Amino acid sequence: MASVFFTLILLYTTAISSSGVSGVPQLEPLNVTVLRGSEARFNVSLSEAWYSMSWMLKTVLILTINSDTGVSEHNPRFSVNNYSSADINCWEFIIRDVWRNDSGDVSCAVQEKPTQTAQLSVQESGTVRIVGGNMTVAQGHQAIIRCEASGWFPKPTVSWVLDGVVVDQNSYNSSSEALDGLYNSISLLTVRGVNSVQVKCLASVSALTTALSSSIYLVVEPPDWTVLIAVVCSIGGFALLVLLILGIVFCCKRRKEAKSSYQKEMGRTRSQIQRSGGAVEQRQGKDNPAYVIDGQTSVTHSEFNDSGYIQTNYTKYLEIPDLVNRNQAANGHASAYNTLGGTGVRKHRHVTIV
Repeated sequence: MASVFFTLILLYTTAISSSGVSGVPQLEPLNVTVLRGSEARFNVSLSEAWYSMSWMLKTVLILTINSDTGVSEHNPRFSVNNYSSADINCWEFIIRDVWRNDSGDVSCAVQEKPTQTAQLSVQESGTVRIVGGNMTVAQGHQAIIRCEASGWFPKPTVSWVLDGVVVDQNSYNSSSEALDGLYNSISLLTVRGVNSVQVKCLASVSALTTALSSSIYLVVEPPDWTVLIAVVCSIGGFALLVLLILGIVFCCKRRKEAKSSYQKEMGRTRSQIQRSGGAVEQRQGKDNPAYVIDGQTSVTHSEFNDSGYIQTNYTKYLEIPDLVNRNQAANGHASAYNTLGGTGVRKHRHVTIV
């Protein structure tokens, strides 16, 4: 790594020399961004001879280099490397195990030449995780996946990848808050369950060459038809039970109404019979002492007619005193008397319907 960096320095300084630039030190790079705990490297080159060089971090003098005696001050966190050649002078300044408070100006002064200044930025990489681990969702339903990035500086950039495809920024929401100089970010992604996929959440800052990530698997389950069938059967059974109860209630009501109608009809019929019976009794005649039964003491034939009333057939013989014959006898007309059959009684048959 150092040899590659030195080669780049030589190429750069050679280009400066060929362009005719001399006398003014060249400090590179002008902006360095590194992660906390890593190294920051700066180099200065000049084509003229020199005898004193000073490096400062912000306003603090870190070390001084003399062309004859070398480095006059030494600190394990700071060091220099000499990559000078016969054509150009080149020195590398290294800061190891950088801290957050190291961020600021890095300056190099060569004798009476103008001081050259670069910027050092120190970032912090935190953690990232998807809350809850692997998830299961029913097909067609939505799953909300939460990603947390904690302890970052500056505010991290959070992104999502589904099965290797980067998710559009409009498809998720992210928010951040600062706590004790560090940022904590939360990102929510909504995924509709179509197929099982790998879900990856990434968090990064500019000093990271590779974003930190956390992955889970979103498993999509097909619909559970057994549950649906059980629900349908339960609802169907309940509906049948309700219909059965309603049918029983309806039948009982109809039977009660039929019984009530029958009782009412029987009551009306009984009332009609009673009224009809009273009327018949009122229409019956009175006994006539002039009628006698000829050798009979009871009814000869009884039966119900079509109207339901009793019809009695019987024969009575009416004995009427032969007053005419008596008068004729008194007048001496015996012949008229004999013409009546000699019985003295005329018989008539009557039928009375009750």
